Amino acid sequence: MNDYDAVIIGAGLGGLSTGALLAKNGFKTLICENTSWVGGCCSSYEQDGYRFDIGASIVELEWIIEELFEKLGKKTSDYIDFIPVDPIYGFVTADGERFTYPVSIEGTREVIASFSAQDARAWDRFARIGSEAIKQAFGPIMTRPFMTFSDALKLTSSNPSLVKFMPHMLRSFESSLKSFFESDKVRASMSLQSYFIGLPPALCPGYILFLAYSEHEGIFYPRGGMIEIPKAIEKVFAEFGGDMKFNARVTRVLTENGRAAGAELADGTQIRSKMVVSDINAKTLYLDMIGRDKLPGWATKAMESYKVSIPAPMIMLGLDKRPDLDAHHTFCYTTLDEMNSIWFEDYYQKKLPDRGFMLVSWPSHSDASLAPEGHHCLNLVTFAPYELAEGDWDSLKEQYLENQLDLLEKKFGLDIRDHITVARVNTPRDFERMYLHPGGAVYALQNDIMASAFFRPRLRSKAVPGLYLAGASTHFGGGVPPTIGSGIAASGCILEDF
Repeated sequence: MNDYDAVIIGAGLGGLSTGALLAKNGFKTLICENTSWVGGCCSSYEQDGYRFDIGASIVELEWIIEELFEKLGKKTSDYIDFIPVDPIYGFVTADGERFTYPVSIEGTREVIASFSAQDARAWDRFARIGSEAIKQAFGPIMTRPFMTFSDALKLTSSNPSLVKFMPHMLRSFESSLKSFFESDKVRASMSLQSYFIGLPPALCPGYILFLAYSEHEGIFYPRGGMIEIPKAIEKVFAEFGGDMKFNARVTRVLTENGRAAGAELADGTQIRSKMVVSDINAKTLYLDMIGRDKLPGWATKAMESYKVSIPAPMIMLGLDKRPDLDAHHTFCYTTLDEMNSIWFEDYYQKKLPDRGFMLVSWPSHSDASLAPEGHHCLNLVTFAPYELAEGDWDSLKEQYLENQLDLLEKKFGLDIRDHITVARVNTPRDFERMYLHPGGAVYALQNDIMASAFFRPRLRSKAVPGLYLAGASTHFGGGVPPTIGSGIAASGCILEDF
């Protein structure tokens, strides 16, 4: 006797999206969440009157969320109030120069023209190609199964535009970037997107470059913080009769005759189901929750071959004044070469970050309600190794905080230290403890070309029948649109199978 039709492990965006669509289609569904809140790396928490985001800080490709709510028979605007964000980025260079890129294609062209007339013309070409790449090629397949070479052939035959962009699948991000732009300043200003999937420009797949265009289709911030997106999906899930269990850590996937048959919780409770959907790191799922002894040898080798993604420690600050910034997102940036050297010389050598670049998110710029009147919230984001050559994250939290404040002051001329009222650091070890991310991996698995698209773990498990995957480990990887897209695609597989 089954307790549920489907048990879903994790209430991140992938698990919530899958669950809501299954519940809408009549499946008795339970989501088990390890923490006491929804959203995973798209969430928020409150402290001393401030609301800070954990992980995701903005929404691109908002139409994927619209597609989810349309499939649920709902209107997004009834559940989420999206605030348009413009400009996209403010930039601060090490020599004190500042500029911004607006959402407007023409406005960004004018900014780039002030650096290089040649690159302004290149921007026109990039925007034209980027629009086609996002609207006709990469965007549409985010919500469709893309698990095998056969799937790729089918999608290519139905969407010939994909063929045109194959060179960017084979190039590095850096190579694709250089194929468009000549100016070091322009190249450096667009280098951050590579780290959005956790790799330096030299190793990141070239197609990721078009994220720099996708933001010009519009970026948004949900009023109330990033947690309002998963809370909205959770609300729809509940409206369709879905069950949610918080503080419910799944320790084992139950199997019968090699088939997924439910989940066992840390307290020993066993929940039987027709199928299991995982929204957690695929390595943890297969190697720990299912176990090597229950997997085919090829599956064990495949899972062991995946590398987990780079961690992204975050500093959350409450300030008693408006920061000296120009946009919701500010990229304190360095050269393209240094963006690479941060990986090869710092990350590989397990050094505590103290140079280079930083993404500063200022959510109270878009939504003043996130902080007490006259106060503001900031998130400081860098990328760093999980293991450190000297010391460990728990003992070096304060040093890391001081390093990053020094970086803002000494390299980028931003003075905020004397106005901090609240400070919290989430290290890679904190992310591992909160979300069971092995190695603090914020994007689940490293997303190089051999771990992209159909090279990632499949939405429909080949190793364990009745097991499905959603979230950052599968399909198109981490981020708000891809993880929601994975939930749409995973639920489609399940509806085909049951």
